[in-house]
Amino acid sequence: MIVITGGAGMIGSMIAWHLNTVLNRDDLVIVDRMDHPDQWQNLVHRQYAQYLDKDELFARLHNASGVEAVIHMGAISATTERDFNKLVQSNIRYSQQLWDWCAEHGVPLLYASSAATYGGGEQGYSDAHDAVASLRPLNGYGYSKQFFDQWALRQQAQGRPCPPRWYGFKFFNVYGPNEYHKQRMASVALHTFNQFREHGTMQLFRSHLEGYEDGMQLRDFVYVKDAAAVVCHFLQQAAPSGLYNIGTGKARAFRDLATAVMHSMDREPSITYIDMPTDLHGKYQYFTEADMCKLRAAGYTQPFHSLEDGVRDYVQHYLMQADPYC
Repeated sequence: MIVITGGAGMIGSMIAWHLNTVLNRDDLVIVDRMDHPDQWQNLVHRQYAQYLDKDELFARLHNASGVEAVIHMGAISATTERDFNKLVQSNIRYSQQLWDWCAEHGVPLLYASSAATYGGGEQGYSDAHDAVASLRPLNGYGYSKQFFDQWALRQQAQGRPCPPRWYGFKFFNVYGPNEYHKQRMASVALHTFNQFREHGTMQLFRSHLEGYEDGMQLRDFVYVKDAAAVVCHFLQQAAPSGLYNIGTGKARAFRDLATAVMHSMDREPSITYIDMPTDLHGKYQYFTEADMCKLRAAGYTQPFHSLEDGVRDYVQHYLMQADPYC
């Protein structure tokens, strides 16, 4: 049995998709709390044994047996969340409780960290453990992920109880099916599709940083199917415990992403530029690009979708279909 927290979210539900369709596994326990009224749609096509609200999980785990792994994707993922007390409870305390349970019962733990831990990128994007202490996230969400990464590394370094294998995945800019419920935090790919279909143009942020043209802010965009495949690789194949980047290793511009979406809709691209919201000033990454050396050294050799191929699959096989859920 595999427990997936955040299993009704984008990445969690796509991990369940990979387990169902690629690995032929349906012995899954999906754990979540659905805040969006249509989020149940992310599970309609999935095969799983049980669904639990997040507050039910630990009571059920108390007498549980046969848990093969815990895949912990559940968290507050909004980079704009300002109530740090909420982030502490959801992103730190809940994760620590899962860590302790996995350590006590000898169960591997695979959890979601974030590229938001890298802040403005001044220290680069290496997932080497000795670089973690120098990172300075730009928002409370990023810091909550940084806090747990450091706590996990400290548990290991000090010889405290740890899961037999543990992996923290620093997801870069993930896009793809089952993200509609994220609303403002959904990817620019989804926003482009919706805006362009409704208004005939896509609005991108003007640049407020010298050296970057409007729309040329750069991100490492990774297709969610690739992200799910990496997580499931670590489920199947033992590798050194620790932190791992999940990106493509190739930064691309927001303008490239928006253009790829519009081309996938068989339409001539149209982009307009707007000022960045004030709540993002000083908290906005202008460049991210995953260092992929550690992931490759751990034995993951599969290619990643190019931006154009990933966007085409997303738009044509999901967003343009009557049933867009994977």
